[in-house]
Amino acid sequence: MPVIELPTATLEYTDSGGDGPVLVLLHGPMLDASIWDDVIDLLPELRCIAPTLPMGAHRYPVPDDLTNESLTRLVGALLAALDLPEVTLVLNDWGGAQIFVELGLADRITRLALVACEAFDNVPAGAPGRALARLARLPGGLALQAQLTKLRPVRRRLAGEMAAHPIADGRLQRWFEPSRDPRIREDLRRFSARFPIPATRDWSSGVGEFTGPVLIAWAEQDRMMPAEHGVRLAELLPQAVLVHIPDAATLVPLDQPHVLARHLRDLVQRPG
Repeated sequence: MPVIELPTATLEYTDSGGDGPVLVLLHGPMLDASIWDDVIDLLPELRCIAPTLPMGAHRYPVPDDLTNESLTRLVGALLAALDLPEVTLVLNDWGGAQIFVELGLADRITRLALVACEAFDNVPAGAPGRALARLARLPGGLALQAQLTKLRPVRRRLAGEMAAHPIADGRLQRWFEPSRDPRIREDLRRFSARFPIPATRDWSSGVGEFTGPVLIAWAEQDRMMPAEHGVRLAELLPQAVLVHIPDAATLVPLDQPHVLARHLRDLVQRPG
């Protein structure tokens, strides 16, 4: 997997290569770029780039601040470093990069896909997200979780609400193993402990100024992302198309990669 040195972090990323339209695919906390593997395989005509962001499943510690804003700027730095002038930005689970617009960083983004992700006041998302934020505030809380994730039943329980179908245990081990490194665990703690519970701001307030084509893809079995948030996002964005993904929970790229790949292909083909 390629590695890129950016001013504030070192990132691993997947790059399918090629000269087609570019998708940049983002994941959520305690996950990595591998959630997009099946979708990328189904889109050989597109150049798909999926970074592993420093949210707990990464392997290079980050010395700088970790917030939604700093991670959004980190994604912006990645787009600049790879010289990507026209990007379709795809978010799943993590919704922080919706603030691209209000931060004035959206000049390289021509299309946007919000796939079952945090929105409005649902940050951190659902019971699992809030539990992680609370655990990060407890001395030794994340260290205990890291040890417990050595047990398969614990791994399955922690990921259970995020997918409609069982996740392969090898993938779960890949996600949870990095947090056993105290340096990675400290990154996760700094990121997660910052979130007030309940949320004190509307994380989607600025995204309505985005005027390019948008896909809103919401999972029908999602217990973390409220169904009405998909509708509200579609009403907020002037060129949004709302689709409902059956037989899927939050991790749509794992539950329904074929369906999602088809909708992403349609999005890229829509006139800008």
